[in-house]
Amino acid sequence: MKPPLQSQTPSEQATDARRRIRDFGLAVVRKEARAIQAAAEALDDSFVDAVQMLLACSGRVAVVGMGKAGLIGNKIQATLASTATPSYRLHPVEALHGDLGMICPDDVVLALSRSGETEELIQLVPRLKQIGCEVILLTACPRSRLAAMADIVLGIGSEPEACPLGLAPSSSTAAMLAVGDALALTVMELKNVQPEHYAMFHPAGALGRSLMKASQIMRTGDDCPIVETGRSLRDYYDAVLRAPRRAGAAAVVDGTGRLVGFFTHGDLFRLIQSAEGPDQPADRPIAEVMTRSPKRVRASDRVADALVIMRKHRIDELPVVDDEDRVVGLLDVQDLIAQGFSVFDEP
Repeated sequence: MKPPLQSQTPSEQATDARRRIRDFGLAVVRKEARAIQAAAEALDDSFVDAVQMLLACSGRVAVVGMGKAGLIGNKIQATLASTATPSYRLHPVEALHGDLGMICPDDVVLALSRSGETEELIQLVPRLKQIGCEVILLTACPRSRLAAMADIVLGIGSEPEACPLGLAPSSSTAAMLAVGDALALTVMELKNVQPEHYAMFHPAGALGRSLMKASQIMRTGDDCPIVETGRSLRDYYDAVLRAPRRAGAAAVVDGTGRLVGFFTHGDLFRLIQSAEGPDQPADRPIAEVMTRSPKRVRASDRVADALVIMRKHRIDELPVVDDEDRVVGLLDVQDLIAQGFSVFDEP
């Protein structure tokens, strides 16, 4: 049996207080997890109907809700927009005071209300229906007034709120968010959204960098030094000097432009260091000293994948080729660093 609080030492009291805090937080998470499980069990053919309605929408998806449900709706709308489903946020009160003008008849409305009795939505939904919109409702009360107005009702279960008073939206908002994500991501799956499509909506930050293609960052033209196999090391040096941006390597190509080798400043320094007698390294054919079958990436490859190769093999430049293995550009580690890529951390 736990000793009375007054018989505990200050250290024991502090430990007990920390444990009670952790236990309460754990209880909240578990209650919300049960709410999401209840929402999963409530998922039925109405979910299929809702997904098909969103897929068939020729306009945009208007997401509407009041209070905490409205804030959850904002996140669902952002997920829809970032996964190739055009959408926008609609505040019920602002809509009743003029913002109805942004609604089009071919829009689909996704409404969120735990009780299904949110007064502002009860005033708004009939007007949306008059415009011609179809309405999907997320609610814990499928027999509510709003449910009677909606075209499709998605139940989220009816687990009690995790709030110690049983009042603050918590379990219900967790369930709404999970069902909203399920809607958005199922639509995304059925639209067959590919990484390059997703990248269009996420051009910045770490996520945008992870989806960048080599073609978006590679050096081209004079900035990508190229030497044909029949040329000498002097020609390599001239090609590097011609590059407006400092380059530390050149791609070696055959007569059709296909990559056959790679030569770097490091190769040149090692060659000079090993030279003996009257031989002039600068006059040697580059084909004799180049690295054959060098590492390379396609222009369509992700920069993050190119960076893995550069880290693994400790190289600073990497040739970029097309599907016919013709050189189209050069990746330089300096450019990657300038774009925010890290040469130290794993991607």
